[in-house]
Amino acid sequence: MKPRVLIKIGGQAFEDEGGFKELATAIKYNPETEIIIVHGGGAEISQALKDANRETVFIDGTRVTQAEDIKIVENILSGTINQRIAFWLTKNGVPCRRMSGKTKHLFTVEPLTRKGQDLGYVGKITQVNAGIVLDTLKDGRVPVVSPISANDEGESHNVNADSAAAALAADAQCTDLAFITDVPGVLIDEQICRSLTIYEAKTLIAEGTISGGMVAKMESTFEALEKKVPRVHITQWQGPDTLQSIIEGECKNGTIIQTHDL
Repeated sequence: MKPRVLIKIGGQAFEDEGGFKELATAIKYNPETEIIIVHGGGAEISQALKDANRETVFIDGTRVTQAEDIKIVENILSGTINQRIAFWLTKNGVPCRRMSGKTKHLFTVEPLTRKGQDLGYVGKITQVNAGIVLDTLKDGRVPVVSPISANDEGESHNVNADSAAAALAADAQCTDLAFITDVPGVLIDEQICRSLTIYEAKTLIAEGTISGGMVAKMESTFEALEKKVPRVHITQWQGPDTLQSIIEGECKNGTIIQTHDL
């Protein structure tokens, strides 16, 4: 089986076209590797909601998304950001197909709650149908996926992009899931931890060594590993060689998490 890597782009991992040009170079340099991209867009969503005089409320790190918000969120994720990523990659020689969790029922969701609290139009993935993604790979194109998804009634819901990436990586039988982030990896005493097992990571969370937003990313990491994705990487983009190190399962950049020791 060809290597199949799902890259989840988050934060300011790629600030401008230059970063995507490097990503395109890396993809073209590894023609035997199939690439899937899932993206978020929290900062741009927050700005768009602010511009619309909508208050942003988070419960346990999850954005409450009311009926008045979901159209704005969908326009930013499935429109602005998704289009931009696909355009820059295509411009630099990597053909893409734009899609969201709503495309061909890629993701089906139900309402997500936190501690019994209603979050509005926020979805928890209950079903994945990776067929549209796999067909796109067969066509030699890179799927660029917005996490906006729909419930059984076709209503749009906002889905955490890390959760969407983990679910898709498992259903598409990816060899690697890579979270490309603003931080260089899992930090312990300000040093990058090059490798972790699930047990070690859960211990560090319990001790409070891993905290904040990294805990949520670890939850998605555990989900992917428990669904048989062999390796999960948490790393910064550090040029075209970053993809090569992910494919080879090396620890040159960032942190690799696996079910058992490397």
